[in-house]
Amino acid sequence: MKYFLGFLLSLLTSLTFGQASEKVQRILSTKGLVALWDFKEEAGQARKAMGQVDFALNEMKGTVPRKMEGPLSGFSAEFGSGSYLSLPHAETGALNIHGKKQGVTVVAWVKWTGEQTGFVGGMWNEYQAGGKRQYGLFVSLPYYNGKNQVCGHISETGKPTPPFPYSIDYSASRQEVPANDWVCVAFTYDGKYIKSYMNGIFEKREPELIQHTTGFEGYPEGLTQTKNPYYFPDGMGNNGSDFTVGAVLLKAGMGNFFKGQIGGLAVFNRALPERELRSLAK
Repeated sequence: MKYFLGFLLSLLTSLTFGQASEKVQRILSTKGLVALWDFKEEAGQARKAMGQVDFALNEMKGTVPRKMEGPLSGFSAEFGSGSYLSLPHAETGALNIHGKKQGVTVVAWVKWTGEQTGFVGGMWNEYQAGGKRQYGLFVSLPYYNGKNQVCGHISETGKPTPPFPYSIDYSASRQEVPANDWVCVAFTYDGKYIKSYMNGIFEKREPELIQHTTGFEGYPEGLTQTKNPYYFPDGMGNNGSDFTVGAVLLKAGMGNFFKGQIGGLAVFNRALPERELRSLAK
């Protein structure tokens, strides 16, 4: 019996890693890939990317545990203890995506606990030098109508959106991200519109009154806009942020900690169409 159970476990492991390998190959063969992390490394090791350069993400504020569960490599990085991963700005290279009409796509496979705002990955710094925001993928940005949703953030100046105290320029999916389930979350930016996707599917939102915008100069009754797609023709600034995974720098220090597991993260230097995102999300 023990030999049969051992054989069965070996077979299941082989099938799992075979399926994961197919997903990785599909991502690697997608045009415009800059970097893909599958988080197979053990805690204490740099997480190295596949793609143009290995882009080694180093652990900060402690270790990031590895869990034997994940949709790409069979493993994932577990966040929630205050630790995160970081690549200094000087080493970002092709990840430093910017420009007036430059596109970008960030895709991640996550298992979110559902507890709070969580930064998944990107070049996003909300405090240093007045703000070095550039592009970033979040789960749940409730302040401006993005609670429990996939949110794609873009900034041209790196600073808050006038006249508001924070940056409002993000798309938010119509679908909510479920807690404790593996899902594929993504956003695209084509130089004009930011779009948020869940499991490769884009759902349009109708114009709505945005919370916390009443009483500001020019908006006595608040701002009404569409959150998905989000119109933003300003482009991405070259603002000098590090590339981080699992947290961003806020005024009080690192925050917006992601809680849960990240099993894969990919960055592309173009806006992928929905048909490609659906294929990657399978």
